[in-house]
Formats: sequence, structure tokens, C-alpha cells
Amino acid sequence: MSRMETADRPVLGIALMLGFCVIAPLGDSIAKILGQTTGVGQLVFIRFGIQFLILAPVVILTARTLALSGRVYRLTAIRTALHIIALGMMFLALRYLPLADAIAIAFVMPFIMLLLGHYVLGEEVGRRRIGACVVGFTGTLMVVQPSFAEVGWPALLPLGVALLFALFMLTTRLIAKEVDPITLQAVSGGMAMIVLIPAFLFFSMLSIPDLMLAIPPSSLWWLFLALGLLGTLAHLLMTWSLRFAPSTTLAPMQYLEIPIAALVGWLIFRDFPNGLALAGICVTIAAGLYILARERAVSRSAPSAREEASRAAE
Repeated sequence: MSRMETADRPVLGIALMLGFCVIAPLGDSIAKILGQTTGVGQLVFIRFGIQFLILAPVVILTARTLALSGRVYRLTAIRTALHIIALGMMFLALRYLPLADAIAIAFVMPFIMLLLGHYVLGEEVGRRRIGACVVGFTGTLMVVQPSFAEVGWPALLPLGVALLFALFMLTTRLIAKEVDPITLQAVSGGMAMIVLIPAFLFFSMLSIPDLMLAIPPSSLWWLFLALGLLGTLAHLLMTWSLRFAPSTTLAPMQYLEIPIAALVGWLIFRDFPNGLALAGICVTIAAGLYILARERAVSRSAPSAREEASRAAE
């Protein structure tokens, strides 16, 4: 399959990412409500099941092609596995943590991406950005500390979500311009079903409560439907945004998800970060925005440096 030619349109990409930042916390709040009475595995299963049931007919009725390249299928399988595990960890964290705290801790993701690039991929990272990473981690620890003191180890789950979602975002960007977002999400939902159905059959034999399927009460079906709809729409918007703008452009917009989550958490659960956690959220956001500003400054100066070297060689 030939690569789809889609020019970057930053304004559209930013608008789509803003939609994601509003809808994602609403979906997380529903997961938090359902997580008090429903197993994490069942929440993940229903979330992907509704995604597949909604989008598979759309793919068929609109004659979208499923003839993707082997590379795209492989990366989609990796993306789906990352998404399944990350969602399960996030849903479990939301059972114990306030909405804003869980999301703020997960926003250590940009610092993880930067450090992985430096220490694993050998990318050049200046002292200022390393310093900003240290500050950002400090802010995250300020959010983790009161949460850990209150609930224990579940406060660390969003750190795992951050690592997995960083890899998820990278994988999405690699294929976002090669495949239609609706097709991508439909295929991802189908792959999740292929993995989750036999997994549930296996774990049901082991009688692990959080990994067993059960018929939910009819009074909760509208919440399960809302969870699937909001999750599907949020990730469609995110995938579309990455199709029209680079992740470095969109990353500052993602930080709006934290105050939106704080507002949603207060309106629905009357939860609000305490003084130390709120200060940590502000530190994390400031450090993340500083890193993004440095990335842009470096990217703008790089072409100038190459031009000067070219002129010197002439």
C-alpha cells in the first residue's frame, strides 16, 4: 500500500487534540465510577468491544480498505498491546486515585520519552533539558507522595501508564499518515478482541476476579456504552490530530487534560488535588512546557547550523 500523502495542518491538529483533552477525562471518570463494582479486565474488554462494534460496520459500509501493509499490521498489533495494558493499569489506578492525580502522574510521559531518547537511542540532550526532566520528576513525586501515603502502591500505576503511552504515541505517529484513523481503530478493536477473548477464558478458569467476565446489571449498561463511545471518539480525535500535526506541536495542548480532569473530578466526585499535589501538577506542567520550548528552539536552530556548515564547505 502506498503511503498516504497528508500535509501537516497544525491548527486542525491542535483543535482535534483539544477535543481529545476534553473527552478523555470524561471517559476516565466513567471508568472510575464503574471500577468500583466492575473488574478491570471487563472494563477493558467492553471498551474495545464497543469500539470494534461501532467502527467495523463503518469500515464495511464506507468501503474502506483493510488491505494494509505488513508493517502497518505489525505496528498496529504492538500499538494495540500497549493500549490494552495501559488502559488496564489506568482503570485500576482510577479505582484508588482522584482523577486529576492519576492523569497528572501519567504526564511524566514526556520526560520518559526524552530520557529514553538520550540513554537508549543515544540522542543528544542538553543539560537544560536534563535539568527540566529532574524538575518534572520532582513535580510528579510531589503528586505521588500524598497519593502513595493514602493508597499505597496503586499510586505508582500511572507511572507505568506513562511509559506505555509514550510508546503508544510514538507507534501511532509512525503509522498515522499511512492508514485511515477509523480503519486503524477498527482493526485495533478487532485485534484486542482476538487477544482478550481467549485470555478471559483462561483467567476465568483461575478465578481471578478482576480478569473474569460477568453480565453487568442492566442499570449500568448506559455507562458501559458511554465508556466505549467516549473512549473510541477520544482516540479517533487523537489519531486524527497526529495525522495533521507532529507530536511536538501537539504535546503542549495535551497538558490541558490535567486542569480539565481536575474540574471533571471536582464536579463528579468532589475530589480536588491537595496543596502539595496541586503544586506538583504546576511544576510538572511548567517543566514539560519548558522542554517543549527547548525542543522547538533546537529544531529551529538546526537548519541554520546545517546551512552555515554547507556554506563553509563551498
